[in-house]
Amino acid sequence: MKTLPKSQILRFTEKAIHLARRAVSRYSSKFSKHRYTLPQHVVLLCLKVRKNTTYRGLLDELIEMPRIRRALGLAELPAPSTLCKAFNRLDMAVWRIILTLSATLLSTSGIVGVDASGFDRSHASKHYTKRAELTIQQLKVTLLVDTKLNAILDLHVTTTRKHDSQIAPSLIKRNPGKIDILLGDKGYDDQKIRRLARQHEVRPLIKHREFTSLHKAWNTRLDTDLYGQRSQSETVNSTLKRKYGAFVRSRRWWKQFREITIACLVHNVERSL
Repeated sequence: MKTLPKSQILRFTEKAIHLARRAVSRYSSKFSKHRYTLPQHVVLLCLKVRKNTTYRGLLDELIEMPRIRRALGLAELPAPSTLCKAFNRLDMAVWRIILTLSATLLSTSGIVGVDASGFDRSHASKHYTKRAELTIQQLKVTLLVDTKLNAILDLHVTTTRKHDSQIAPSLIKRNPGKIDILLGDKGYDDQKIRRLARQHEVRPLIKHREFTSLHKAWNTRLDTDLYGQRSQSETVNSTLKRKYGAFVRSRRWWKQFREITIACLVHNVERSL
């Protein structure tokens, strides 16, 4: 009997379960029911974000996907509430670890762009956003993107109007070994960022805001071919919104942060296929 070729979603599932098994233990506690494993929960949550659907919508589709269920080792599907509880229980630190592992699936170059974009938080009803006092209607998501294969190395998410120059230092400090050259637009024009980058042996290629003729001269001397690769960061931001939605479904800020992180790691796994 001829073997059917593997679909994209099956290949995605197999890579995701491999990453999850490296990042988390089999069960959260020895006292758990041991009905579903943590890696299974991780991959199901990734599939939910990949398909840009609800818990119930995902599980309804999986009924008709026996090959995906076999790849996950699922004899039966969990209830939507089980997945919701798993999402609440898995810390941001776990998702950051899996994101880091997902970037290793791609051949990175060390030429890294930093760029920010907004994700809508107003998917909830106007009544809810008013009652919850969500005065800032967007998440500010800053991505650290390797420009060779558009791998997302790290991210910073905030609900505040924090300036780009205040966000970049934490990303540099967390990823010194992954960055050789840092590309940034004028929003990251800060001598503190340049000094910090050089301290970590990173070459900063950041445009200057042009207040004087000297600033214009510095910008003219930039390596335009190399700096032009910064546009890949904008491309990745656009891709995330187009494929996984320009809004977050979760209502609480800490869940919204996790949701964006999952979208980033899903992006990396898909790029590696």
